[in-house]
Amino acid sequence: MPVKNRFAELLPEITAWRRDFHENPELLYEVHRTAGKVADLLRGFGCDEVVEGIGRTGVVGVIRGKTDASGRVVGLRADMDALPILEKTGLPHASKTPGVMHACGHDGHTAMLLGAAKYLAETRNFDGTCVVIFQPAEEGGGGGREMVADGLIDRWGIQEVYGMHNMPGIPVGTFAIRPGAIMAAADHFTITVTGKGGHAAKPHQCIDTTLVAAQIIVALQSIVSRNVDPLKQAVLSVCTLATDSPAYNVIPQEVVMKGTVRTMDPAVQDMVERRLSEVAQGVALALGATAAVQYDRGYPVTVNEPGMTEHAVSVARDVSGNVDPDTAPLMGAEDFSYMLNERPGAYIFLGNGNTASVHHPEYEFDDNAIPFGSSWYAGMVEARMPAA
Repeated sequence: MPVKNRFAELLPEITAWRRDFHENPELLYEVHRTAGKVADLLRGFGCDEVVEGIGRTGVVGVIRGKTDASGRVVGLRADMDALPILEKTGLPHASKTPGVMHACGHDGHTAMLLGAAKYLAETRNFDGTCVVIFQPAEEGGGGGREMVADGLIDRWGIQEVYGMHNMPGIPVGTFAIRPGAIMAAADHFTITVTGKGGHAAKPHQCIDTTLVAAQIIVALQSIVSRNVDPLKQAVLSVCTLATDSPAYNVIPQEVVMKGTVRTMDPAVQDMVERRLSEVAQGVALALGATAAVQYDRGYPVTVNEPGMTEHAVSVARDVSGNVDPDTAPLMGAEDFSYMLNERPGAYIFLGNGNTASVHHPEYEFDDNAIPFGSSWYAGMVEARMPAA
């Protein structure tokens, strides 16, 4: 099952779709143009069912194989949304929307899955049903969660589900995956420190919230270094700090800090959440201030089911021969995790070559990766539901 010749033939067409999506990026759930084009293309391919508006603006296509003796249903997912970044690539197909850019390659993911859908609708060389899933709002909006809540899994009887993401720094045509946790849970927090404001020349009459906040920031770093098992992963970052005064000679009454926590283990996640509040409030109390902590859980850990990971590795190896089956986990987060929480499956990385990193204004998806990605998507369907 090497790169399929059909995708070499389709490459100019798939590339044109990808570049059209890139020129016309859309944010979060406002992917109306993208979703509309996806739905129109799926209908043109002859999909047996195309449904829009799942999870607000998600699109689902159903492709039935030549036979259905197995009764199996495999889902394939791609994300559609862009990022609020001003593009600086200077490419002919650069974004036409100022301040919005496909800086994470979701245009490529969508195009590759569309290519696979076209091939599968043409050949139908499998026994069962393929469900192609085009998701909005991966970039912080929880579109995967919303599609699941809207009945995605149960309505179409999806039994296993697979996703893919491009990865700069890995050669084009190379795949990388691991069983178990592959991407982190992403939580965020807000700490509001309240003291006693006043004149900067009279600190003894104040409770200095900036000093308290600074001490909290330093103390919070002890959670990862001294509370987390050294053999487990966690990241705690305070990323913003703002006072309620812009003046250079005023000790502010209030300071607000915001940050993120990344973990790979639910027990570690629970412990960090508890310790964050204890440390912030304890330090504030020791210095005469108060600290109110708001902690919000974000995307869960992305966990690859071991058996499904083996299937994904096998197909990737057949497609290109270049697979890292035990790649290091990433502390970034991915809302495909919501789908993997509902059904077993796997999430794989596909090399994007020596390009700028994702979320960078000079990032560009490498169209040479398309045949590999489309072949893997289609190969997962044919391998998991072989023709009778």
